[in-house]
Amino acid sequence: MNELQFDAVTEADVAPLLAMARAFHSEDGHPLSPDGEAAVGQIARGDPLARGWIVRESGRVIGYLVLTLGYSIEHGGRDGFIDDLYLVPKARGGGRGRRVLAFALAEAAALGIQTLHLEVEIDNERARRVYRAAGFVENNRRLMSKRLCSQVSVEAALDF
Repeated sequence: MNELQFDAVTEADVAPLLAMARAFHSEDGHPLSPDGEAAVGQIARGDPLARGWIVRESGRVIGYLVLTLGYSIEHGGRDGFIDDLYLVPKARGGGRGRRVLAFALAEAAALGIQTLHLEVEIDNERARRVYRAAGFVENNRRLMSKRLCSQVSVEAALDF
């Protein structure tokens, strides 16, 4: 098996990153919104609350990874999310997902993340097995979300 290469996302990576993000979110049944597309660009421009990597094997782009940073009293300080971990269909199997996950765990530790979270679709048993094998556990809680504002408003709110 070939070695995987993890390259920090740059502005030059927006097009392939956006294409993969669209494919990933479409596969999961929630197409990428315009705000989600804008967020991809923000990651590529170096948003301080997100880190992204393009995953390559033998020079070919096979996926991407995005970690986001947060803070939690319950979890002892800095926490984070594996926001997206995606491999193109031809790259699935053979342990690549486990290797990307191992990289994510190492990067999270290097960033001082105390607890790393992720979401997985209920019917994606293959991914759930990989995550369980890496030590992730379901926490008997339900993730709840409320959309507060558009991406443009968030940027304006942060400009103080």
